[in-house]
Amino acid sequence: MKARAKKQIREIASLVAFPDDKINTSDIRELRDWSGAVVGKFYRPIKEPVTIRLDADVLAWLKSQGRGYQTRINYLLRRAMLLTNLRHWRRKTRR
Repeated sequence: MKARAKKQIREIASLVAFPDDKINTSDIRELRDWSGAVVGKFYRPIKEPVTIRLDADVLAWLKSQGRGYQTRINYLLRRAMLLTNLRHWRRKTRR
């Protein structure tokens, strides 16, 4: 794993461990109207083209859900990655 990714995982783990009641939000104005919010405006990970072999039934299932099956593959893999990292972090902190 790259040093940058390890650093990000450490930072995220430290933020997750920080209790909510210890976070000072007094200088942040409350936002009630999210109607103009844009999802993903600033976070744009670098995409890398790859070739992947999937079971035919898995690919059919992904494609049956409509356009964007590659985006769904990325979402499922990212979710698995984050859950794995979270489980690993929790195991480390319980010791």
